[in-house]
Amino acid sequence: MPVEVNKEMCIGCGACVGVCPVGALQLDEEGKAESDVDVCIDCGGCIDTCPMGAISAKE
Repeated sequence: MPVEVNKEMCIGCGACVGVCPVGALQLDEEGKAESDVDVCIDCGGCIDTCPMGAISAKE
């Protein structure tokens, strides 16, 4: 299941971007993380890496 980013919790640190093995995460124009659900392979690395807990499995 792809991930979703809670933009209110995201601080734009980019940790998730660096850990994603397929480049599914990037920072948007506001400096907040966003996920490309078509690219995400559901590895969960970004969920474990986010220091703010802003990323979760999309239901």
